[in-house]
Amino acid sequence: MKLVILGGGGFRVPLVYDAVATNTVAMADGRPFIEEVVLHDNSQSRLDGIARVIRARAAQLEDPPSLRVSTDLREALVGADFIFSAIRVGGSEGRVKDERVALDLGLLGQETIGPGGLAYALRTIPVMQEVAHAIAEVAPDAWTINFTNPAGIVTQSMRRVLGERVVGICDTPIGLVRRVSRLLGVSLEHDRDRVDYDYVGLNHMGFLRSVSVDGVDRLPEILADDERLDHVEEARLIGKDFVRAFGALPNEYLYYYWHTTSAVGRIGGNEQTRGQYLQAQQAQFYEHVASAEDPLALWHTVLHEREATYMAEARDEERREEDMGGGYQEVALRMMRALATGEPERMILDVANLSDGRRVVPELPDDVVVEVACVVDGDGVHPLPVGPVSLVELGMMARLRAAEQAIAEAALTRDPDKAWEGFALHPLVNSPVLGRQLLDGYIAAHEEIAALFQR
Repeated sequence: MKLVILGGGGFRVPLVYDAVATNTVAMADGRPFIEEVVLHDNSQSRLDGIARVIRARAAQLEDPPSLRVSTDLREALVGADFIFSAIRVGGSEGRVKDERVALDLGLLGQETIGPGGLAYALRTIPVMQEVAHAIAEVAPDAWTINFTNPAGIVTQSMRRVLGERVVGICDTPIGLVRRVSRLLGVSLEHDRDRVDYDYVGLNHMGFLRSVSVDGVDRLPEILADDERLDHVEEARLIGKDFVRAFGALPNEYLYYYWHTTSAVGRIGGNEQTRGQYLQAQQAQFYEHVASAEDPLALWHTVLHEREATYMAEARDEERREEDMGGGYQEVALRMMRALATGEPERMILDVANLSDGRRVVPELPDDVVVEVACVVDGDGVHPLPVGPVSLVELGMMARLRAAEQAIAEAALTRDPDKAWEGFALHPLVNSPVLGRQLLDGYIAAHEEIAALFQR
């Protein structure tokens, strides 16, 4: 089978290749079921750098998947069985601008949360629509696994073209479930028939409401135990007492909604934003990897630095080793294997609210992409029922997605008033005046956004 990685020059792409080549989940008859990996990117130099890292890793393996690179999208897509999308429109420079415009107005400057995330969506959705049309024409039977951020609204927009064949993934929800399961002495991989969980939300705004072992909800005992909560990064970020009072464990990104003033102050008080840090780090990496004697060792060093500083503004301590190591590549791999072999897997995915004639969250519209537990098998992706949502959960989800949908409509119709609406109504903005200033600031900062609204 053939896997195409869009955004193949991205720094974390070797994680996907390594999972495909070495993870036991990827094996069929002792060999990887993905036989060919194609990296696509619009930057040949970035492709060449990442290919050096991957080939160094492949040289350590027996019979690894073949690797090819291409800057031609349609050529890369021919014959694809699976497509993994990790495109960063505008690169790290675009991220810096997304953050800075918001921060200059005293608002949250973050990649996917708040106005920065809306700006990212505004310039990304038109590109992803073109990608979706290319996939529909060249590889209509392929499954697209979207990791391009903001993953929820980008996946929702791509569904207009690809329907159920595009699914969004994120590693933070299943990472939370895995940490809690570990504290309960069970493993999602080895005890899958014993573990059940109820997770509901949108991408980067979700809630783990129960974790059951052998039919008994064990989450309350975790919430009641400070010592065990200390091993749950989300509880440390948001506050042990608050998650206990709330009665659920939130996705780590809820930190930005519930500690907004602190987050803005910490980000604004740093010498660099996260985007500026990564821009400098990645520029240095790609410059050095072209001639590095050991490109794989260089990549591992930079990866560890990157993960250790993730969401640094939210912590008063260095990030713990137990919290590091994103698992999005394993989520993608398990999904691909289930679709390819028919062996069912359970995971948390971003899927349409309407499934098999029923709404997963009855109060939300059919087309809204929600983040919930699903079973994946040879027949596709099947969202599982969730418990009733609280007013707090429903209100937060509805308001965020309303703002994002206004931005998505603006991106597709070139209507600046819809963009203004989206910025103004976002729960971390909540101001028509600031909404207009944000729109004007992003038009001035981004050529792509300026061009979008040229009459």
